[in-house]
Amino acid sequence: MSDRIDTPNPHSPRPPVSEGAPSPWHAGEIRLQQILGVDARMEEVGRKVLRDHLIEQHRLFYPQLPFVVLGSVDPDGRPWATLRANKPGFLFATDIYHLAVTLPRDGNDPADAGMEDGDAIGLLGIELHTRRRNRLNGTISRTNETSFDITVGHSFGNCPKYITPRDLDIARHSAPAGATITRGEHDLSNDARALIARSDTFFIASYIDHDDQRRDVDVSHRGGNPGFVHIENDGTLIIPDYAGNRFFNTLGNLLINPRAGLVFVDFTNGDMLQITGNAEIIMGGAMLENYEGAERLVAFRPSQWIHRPGAFPLRMNGANG
Repeated sequence: MSDRIDTPNPHSPRPPVSEGAPSPWHAGEIRLQQILGVDARMEEVGRKVLRDHLIEQHRLFYPQLPFVVLGSVDPDGRPWATLRANKPGFLFATDIYHLAVTLPRDGNDPADAGMEDGDAIGLLGIELHTRRRNRLNGTISRTNETSFDITVGHSFGNCPKYITPRDLDIARHSAPAGATITRGEHDLSNDARALIARSDTFFIASYIDHDDQRRDVDVSHRGGNPGFVHIENDGTLIIPDYAGNRFFNTLGNLLINPRAGLVFVDFTNGDMLQITGNAEIIMGGAMLENYEGAERLVAFRPSQWIHRPGAFPLRMNGANG
């Protein structure tokens, strides 16, 4: 791999833009913004769009959703991304600083191990048929096994770019008879490779730890044409990174901490593939020329994965027979 970036120190002071005001971005995000020459502009943008509370638009948005994307970190420091569904209303703001989440525990979901009281979590609310999406991260407060609250750390909106519109319904049938959960390390199964090869969407979780012991977890959407994620012969996933909002929440995290968790979903049959591993950012070089429209690449090497047939309980309209 070529054109690697020096890893910034996450504990170095954030450069203030006015006296006593730290940057809204951390060192990894700032480094990538500097490379593109947009750091001054993004400093201004960040102060406007990164909030420590839920604005009214977001408080009205989350209760409409039938599913949510979550990013968490298990006790061994492995990030996982997942999709969890429930009846609309399972997400609701109790006030501008807290989002209540009603979701029973799921022992088959590796992300569930990182959803204990006091754990950091990332959340993406995405409405596929309208292509609206909003994100937040924060800290879990849990007192039972069916719900928890998130105290908001950061809350912000995202543009609808690269989202494939889909209408989803509750599945009439669960996993097919005889379907079994499969797990592995490093080498992906043929079924896992096939799911990736036909996917136009996946979600990625990442995180950093600050020197004050605070952890920030992020989970975000990635989209492209079906098969836009390429699988190398050695099992490495090559992910094109297209032009976006220049926030660099995910890539900024990966620059400091290369651990990442990916989840792919087949929206026709509910199959879910969750992978955790390490990622490397590739800023240029000959490989980049093979990916039209990509500004950079991410090389992701799986360390553990789990394939759960029919685990996602929503299906695309017309795929529910």
